[in-house]
Amino acid sequence: MQFQADESCDAIIVHKLRELGYDVTYIAELAPGIEDDEILQKALKEERLLLTEDRDFCELVF
Repeated sequence: MQFQADESCDAIIVHKLRELGYDVTYIAELAPGIEDDEILQKALKEERLLLTEDRDFCELVF
């Protein structure tokens, strides 16, 4: 299972998932500050589950 963690996610969660063997990309490491729609498109393109604590994503999805 592959995840993409938004920069709103706590780094501890990202590190723990990686320790457990999950493939996790972390926006805070790769491209901090990019727009939510770009983050969503990246997750869709790479077929990753998006992890976020940002409620603004609801507007993009629903």
